[in-house]
Amino acid sequence: MTSGPWFRLAQEADADLTLEFMGEYYAFDGHHPDEENSPAALAGLLRDDSLGCIGLIQDGDAAVGYVVLTLGYSLELFGRDAFIDEFYLRETYRGRGWGRQAMAFVEDAARSLGVNSIHLEVTRPNTTAHRIYRKLGFEDRQHHLMTNWIARPSGTGPPRIDRVPELGSGTE
Repeated sequence: MTSGPWFRLAQEADADLTLEFMGEYYAFDGHHPDEENSPAALAGLLRDDSLGCIGLIQDGDAAVGYVVLTLGYSLELFGRDAFIDEFYLRETYRGRGWGRQAMAFVEDAARSLGVNSIHLEVTRPNTTAHRIYRKLGFEDRQHHLMTNWIARPSGTGPPRIDRVPELGSGTE
């Protein structure tokens, strides 16, 4: 292991490595991987930098994590914004400041793309991540990220729900 990470942008040749990281991340964070459709979604991002970029976190020659930054636009936030869609660092590299350095890399990359604000999503039970992201300047805007699949890739079923929705929420 080196004294600190360095970063590089993923290229199409890094697709298999990125898919490996995606599998590790999804297992860690409780996501449900889609081995049929994920490769095509990844290829789309790797081929079109107007959609965003993937940064690989390196320890010497070995990649030890990745972060996906996708681009959007917000009137409320005065222009171009970005979303950290996925962020994963192998366990042996956590707690050593590598994640903080990766976030600094992401912020620099976002600034170079004219981004005004960065969003991210954290699972509610991951209180450690909540604490870390707050220290890095992220704020809970008291909004909930909600998703409506208007075009689902072929072969995928409905999203899995890991808990029973609350009744009487006023949204029935």
